[in-house]
Amino acid sequence: MLDAKADLWRDKRRNEIIEWDKNNKWQDFIDDGKIWSILRERKKPEASEVIEIIEKARSNTTQGTMLSPDEVAVLINTEDPELWDRIYETADWIKQTVYGNRIVLFAPLYLSNTCVNNCAYCGFRQANKELERKALNHNEVEAEVNALVNVGHKRLIAVYGEHPDSDAEYICKTVKKIYTTRMGFGEIRRCNINAAPMFNEEYRNIKQIGIGTYQIFQETYHHDTYRQVHPAGTLKESYLWRLFGLHRAMEVGIDDVGLGVLFGLYDWRFELIGLLQHAKALENEFGVGPHTISYPRLVYAENAPLATRSKYLVSDDDFIKIVAIIRLMCPYTGSILTAREAYPIRRRAIKQGGVSQMDAGTRVGVGGYAEMEKEHLPHKEQFYVKDSQSLDDFIYHLCEDGYLPSFCTAGYREGRTGENFMPLAKHATVKNLCIANGILTFKEYVLDYASDKVKKIGENKTIPLFLDWIQTHVPAIYPHVREYLKREENNTRDLHF
Repeated sequence: MLDAKADLWRDKRRNEIIEWDKNNKWQDFIDDGKIWSILRERKKPEASEVIEIIEKARSNTTQGTMLSPDEVAVLINTEDPELWDRIYETADWIKQTVYGNRIVLFAPLYLSNTCVNNCAYCGFRQANKELERKALNHNEVEAEVNALVNVGHKRLIAVYGEHPDSDAEYICKTVKKIYTTRMGFGEIRRCNINAAPMFNEEYRNIKQIGIGTYQIFQETYHHDTYRQVHPAGTLKESYLWRLFGLHRAMEVGIDDVGLGVLFGLYDWRFELIGLLQHAKALENEFGVGPHTISYPRLVYAENAPLATRSKYLVSDDDFIKIVAIIRLMCPYTGSILTAREAYPIRRRAIKQGGVSQMDAGTRVGVGGYAEMEKEHLPHKEQFYVKDSQSLDDFIYHLCEDGYLPSFCTAGYREGRTGENFMPLAKHATVKNLCIANGILTFKEYVLDYASDKVKKIGENKTIPLFLDWIQTHVPAIYPHVREYLKREENNTRDLHF
């Protein structure tokens, strides 16, 4: 039950959203019938057609072009295991061509679980009376950030419920606190946001505090399903308000935005086409598509039975297909795989799906990092985390598999965002900077936080491997990388290109 303050806030904001709906200038670009028509028409494609689209995806990698809905439908309907092997190999090739063989690491930081919504799949839903409600105060934010930087994190995504206690003003205050909290060399250099859709003025205020990417997940693009899982009378009931949330953000100058779907609410094949059409709508309107795409799937959430009972739950094999198709259809976009997935699936998705960003050492309960020794806090969590291993252990596994763990935030701080970032990504040159900055941030981790096993593999295998890559592929900056590494060994930090 909401208190009077939250009730009044919700009702006032809902009326404002209804008024926005009446005056909305954008046209709904999701046509449910048309999406299903495309999927039906592309049933049982010929092998030659699939191969042609795979090759087109490869060509698109250096041209900055997305596949079409028809082409994605062909990939979705592919059944031949040998063709899927080619798709997986291509997803990995595209990711390495655009971003190199590095994985960017981050942590989600849950600032609040107070929420006026009642989403059927979410542990934070208002009807969950078992949840311990909390919006962190400044001292608690500082404690959480200290816990994160003390293990080596440099970039966060701050997550907020939709509630008067975690409104746009609260977002601004807490992000400022995140940026000003430091411990020795430890600091958060870039904070991304996962929060509710906002009005333009609220976005302007949030932009001014120096955020990275603003994420809004549509959850499901299927109109009827959206209505079923987001009850009337809540702030999430308006499909278009949410659908155009990132349009409003980009309209006022937030140039890095992130899309996402919660796979398992509806048929994954439909949702993939919806994601593609959303990416194309942003690019058509602003000349810049999404910076990232996320693809969480339903996992257990306390007192949210739909999370385990949905008839659209996605199998592991289909999930890997989803990740790979996203890489082929939007080659330049950051691909985010979260700790909702167990480590064996995450490891498989990196290689077969072209993943470029991952969280590690993750806790999704509000205040969870201050209680890091507890893997699960059901009375505080939004959902169940399946990969709860430490950041250091995760990094060791990445190094073992030949990847470069990266904490790079240079792009955001050097102005390589939005229209300044996309040419580098679309023409596959951004990896030259990604690898160089990844080496430098990983070296910081090795010097300041790593266990003995990570120090050993980092110094003897990972850093030399990627230094050789720089020397071969970007020889002009090789001596500068070597110089910066020496300066880091002499206690200089935050050197980047």
